[in-house]
Amino acid sequence: MEDLGLSVAEYSVFGSIWTAGGILGAIISGKTADLIGRRGTMWFADIFCIMGWLLIAFAKDCWWLDLGRLSMGFGVGLISYVAAVYISEISPKSLRELMICCGFSLIYFIGTVVSWRTLAIIGAVPCTLQTIGLFFIPESPRWLAKVGREKELEAALQRLRGQRADISQEAADIKEYTETFQQLPKATIVDLFQRRYAHSLIVGVGLMVLAQFSGVTAVQCFASSILESADFSTTLGSRAIAILQIPATAVAILLIDKLGRRPLLMVSAAGMGLSSFLIGLSFLLQDLNLWKEITPILVLIGLLTYSATYSLGMAGLPWVIMAEIYPINIKGVAGSLVTLSNWFFSWVVTYTFNYIFDWSSTGTFFFYSIISGATVLFTAKLVPETKGQSLKKYRHQ
Repeated sequence: MEDLGLSVAEYSVFGSIWTAGGILGAIISGKTADLIGRRGTMWFADIFCIMGWLLIAFAKDCWWLDLGRLSMGFGVGLISYVAAVYISEISPKSLRELMICCGFSLIYFIGTVVSWRTLAIIGAVPCTLQTIGLFFIPESPRWLAKVGREKELEAALQRLRGQRADISQEAADIKEYTETFQQLPKATIVDLFQRRYAHSLIVGVGLMVLAQFSGVTAVQCFASSILESADFSTTLGSRAIAILQIPATAVAILLIDKLGRRPLLMVSAAGMGLSSFLIGLSFLLQDLNLWKEITPILVLIGLLTYSATYSLGMAGLPWVIMAEIYPINIKGVAGSLVTLSNWFFSWVVTYTFNYIFDWSSTGTFFFYSIISGATVLFTAKLVPETKGQSLKKYRHQ
């Protein structure tokens, strides 16, 4: 950011303000998805993402940058919820898999070899392609059933399953399920705290909070600073992290419906915990002037294993589970609350990381390690296995 003459404070605001936009997007994500549909909400989100990237690409001062990041955060806050819901609603239970793309890793890697303005223009391309691609995909059949558009529901199902597929039974199941919940009173945020929804609420919000306090956003945003503090090449380390996430994501896709959500979540959280412990131990040895030759390598190994194990489960599975455990009548307000929780605590972690890391790099990662361990216990005790399960199984949870 030297060419714009940004101070450290201005650059810090630029780095964290996207979470504020994410909070705003999260607040209205569920209601928007219920009001204008899953596909319409993704269109709406893409507009803000494209606008944000372009503001950054052609920024003339810090205000352009901040507004661009705010706009991007708002768009991502919307789409992070609705994309997970759409995927869960269009996939039959035998195929409802984790659908995480490698876009983050790709853009992360490209960012190490091109200027930030070029990177911003490249970032707008997938958003533009998705905006166009949305014209060629059907709306969620479950949302169409919810708003009473039965003919469109059947047409959408036929497009999703194939022209020769018999969709009569699935369409009937969706209609029956939707009609059952339309007889219930309209859900509000207060209704989420009823006893029958308590478990689902604890699981959804709990996974998001634990994921953030295990350092996910901090490591993603400040990996270069962590590597620099460890006296390791930031360019080499960042590229290695980006490259490793791609095969890790591929493994997750292959294993999710074979091993289930809970085992992958526990393995992922355990791996993040051990990795955080290794990073914390490395900084402790560095502070004690011990093994100074190998501590940079240990930090890199810790970051690599942290990123790989995060991609294996914690990156996408909390969103998949969130979309699968809430019944359709509260999915909108529940999704907004869970997504809001994720973005709010993402902001907390992002904003406080530099202060805590400067105070004690060792303590920071030991804390993340403890939270990751708590995530393993939380998953083992409270998170239900949703692999291959019908959405209506969780209607009373």
